Amino acid sequence: MNGLHLIADLHDCRCPPGLLLDAPGLEAYCADACQRHGLTVVGRLFHAFRDAQGQPAGVTGTVVLAESHLAIHTWPEIGAVTLDVYVCNYSGDNSARAHGLFDEVIAAFDPATKTTKTVTRGRPGD
Repeated sequence: MNGLHLIADLHDCRCPPGLLLDAPGLEAYCADACQRHGLTVVGRLFHAFRDAQGQPAGVTGTVVLAESHLAIHTWPEIGAVTLDVYVCNYSGDNSARAHGLFDEVIAAFDPATKTTKTVTRGRPGD
Protein backbone atom coordinates (compact mmCIF):
# COMPACT_ATOMS: atom_id res chain seq x y z
CA MET A 1 0.00 0.00 0.00
CA ASN A 2 3.00 2.34 -0.02
CA GLY A 3 1.86 5.31 -2.09
CA LEU A 4 1.97 9.02 -2.69
CA HIS A 5 -1.14 11.23 -2.86
CA LEU A 6 -0.75 14.75 -4.25
CA ILE A 7 -3.70 17.11 -3.74
CA ALA A 8 -4.25 20.61 -5.13
CA ASP A 9 -6.91 23.30 -4.93
CA LEU A 10 -6.40 25.77 -7.79
CA HIS A 11 -8.02 29.22 -7.72
CA ASP A 12 -8.46 31.98 -10.30
CA CYS A 13 -7.27 29.76 -13.14
CA ARG A 14 -6.07 31.79 -16.11
CA CYS A 15 -6.15 28.94 -18.65
CA PRO A 16 -8.31 29.07 -21.79
CA PRO A 17 -11.96 28.67 -20.60
CA GLY A 18 -12.41 25.56 -22.72
CA LEU A 19 -10.04 23.61 -20.48
CA LEU A 20 -12.55 24.02 -17.64
CA LEU A 21 -15.60 23.14 -19.78
CA ASP A 22 -14.65 20.66 -22.50
CA ALA A 23 -14.91 17.14 -21.06
CA PRO A 24 -13.54 15.32 -24.14
CA GLY A 25 -10.67 17.79 -24.48
CA LEU A 26 -9.81 17.63 -20.77
CA GLU A 27 -10.01 13.83 -20.86
CA ALA A 28 -7.60 13.64 -23.80
CA TYR A 29 -5.21 16.12 -22.16
CA CYS A 30 -5.19 14.27 -18.81
CA ALA A 31 -4.73 10.82 -20.37
CA ASP A 32 -1.94 12.10 -22.63
CA ALA A 33 -0.25 13.85 -19.69
CA CYS A 34 -0.32 10.62 -17.67
CA GLN A 35 1.32 8.77 -20.53
CA ARG A 36 3.92 11.53 -21.04
CA HIS A 37 4.99 11.00 -17.45
CA GLY A 38 5.38 7.24 -17.84
CA LEU A 39 2.15 6.19 -16.16
CA THR A 40 -0.10 3.47 -17.60
CA VAL A 41 -3.69 4.46 -18.49
CA VAL A 42 -6.11 1.54 -18.04
CA GLY A 43 -9.40 3.47 -18.11
CA ARG A 44 -10.97 6.89 -17.98
CA LEU A 45 -14.34 8.56 -17.45
CA PHE A 46 -15.11 12.28 -17.75
CA HIS A 47 -18.54 13.88 -17.29
CA ALA A 48 -19.62 17.38 -18.37
CA PHE A 49 -22.16 19.07 -16.14
CA ARG A 50 -24.81 21.51 -17.38
CA ASP A 51 -26.55 24.33 -15.51
CA ALA A 52 -30.33 24.83 -15.34
CA GLN A 53 -30.26 26.59 -18.73
CA GLY A 54 -28.33 23.73 -20.32
CA GLN A 55 -25.05 25.62 -20.50
CA PRO A 56 -21.72 23.90 -19.71
CA ALA A 57 -21.02 24.05 -15.98
CA GLY A 58 -17.86 22.08 -15.25
CA VAL A 59 -16.25 18.69 -15.60
CA THR A 60 -15.49 15.79 -13.30
CA GLY A 61 -13.10 13.15 -14.51
CA THR A 62 -10.87 10.29 -13.55
CA VAL A 63 -8.02 8.58 -15.35
CA VAL A 64 -7.50 5.12 -13.88
CA LEU A 65 -3.85 4.13 -13.92
CA ALA A 66 -2.16 0.79 -13.40
CA GLU A 67 -0.26 2.79 -10.77
CA SER A 68 -3.54 4.27 -9.31
CA HIS A 69 -5.37 7.42 -10.55
CA LEU A 70 -5.72 11.08 -11.47
CA ALA A 71 -8.99 12.78 -10.48
CA ILE A 72 -10.04 16.30 -11.48
CA HIS A 73 -13.05 18.57 -10.92
CA THR A 74 -13.56 21.99 -12.53
CA TRP A 75 -15.72 24.94 -11.46
CA PRO A 76 -15.56 27.34 -14.42
CA GLU A 77 -17.95 29.81 -12.81
CA ILE A 78 -15.29 30.58 -10.19
CA GLY A 79 -12.19 29.55 -12.18
CA ALA A 80 -11.36 26.73 -9.78
CA VAL A 81 -10.05 23.19 -10.06
CA THR A 82 -9.38 20.39 -7.61
CA LEU A 83 -6.77 17.83 -8.58
CA ASP A 84 -5.66 14.52 -7.06
CA VAL A 85 -2.80 12.39 -8.31
CA TYR A 86 -2.28 9.14 -6.43
CA VAL A 87 0.36 6.54 -7.26
CA CYS A 88 1.18 3.26 -5.63
CA ASN A 89 4.87 2.62 -5.07
CA TYR A 90 4.56 -1.11 -4.40
CA SER A 91 6.44 -2.49 -7.41
CA GLY A 92 8.59 0.59 -8.00
CA ASP A 93 8.88 4.21 -6.95
CA ASN A 94 6.48 6.27 -9.08
CA SER A 95 6.90 9.44 -6.99
CA ALA A 96 8.89 11.40 -9.59
CA ARG A 97 6.31 10.53 -12.27
CA ALA A 98 3.49 11.65 -9.98
CA HIS A 99 5.22 14.95 -9.19
CA GLY A 100 5.91 15.60 -12.89
CA LEU A 101 2.28 14.92 -13.84
CA PHE A 102 0.98 17.01 -10.94
CA ASP A 103 3.19 19.98 -11.84
CA GLU A 104 2.26 19.79 -15.54
CA VAL A 105 -1.49 19.73 -14.91
CA ILE A 106 -1.27 22.60 -12.43
CA ALA A 107 0.73 24.65 -14.95
CA ALA A 108 -1.88 23.99 -17.66
CA PHE A 109 -4.57 25.63 -15.52
CA ASP A 110 -2.28 28.55 -14.63
CA PRO A 111 -3.83 29.32 -11.24
CA ALA A 112 -3.27 32.70 -9.61
CA THR A 113 -3.23 30.88 -6.26
CA LYS A 114 -2.96 27.26 -5.25
CA THR A 115 -2.93 25.11 -2.16
CA THR A 116 -1.16 21.77 -2.35
CA LYS A 117 -0.73 18.87 0.02
CA THR A 118 1.43 15.75 -0.11
CA VAL A 119 0.29 12.64 1.75
CA THR A 120 2.31 9.46 2.12
CA ARG A 121 -0.17 6.59 2.07
CA GLY A 122 -0.22 3.09 3.41
CA ARG A 123 2.73 2.90 5.74
CA PRO A 124 1.97 1.74 9.27
CA GLY A 125 2.03 4.69 11.64
CA ASP A 126 1.47 7.31 8.90
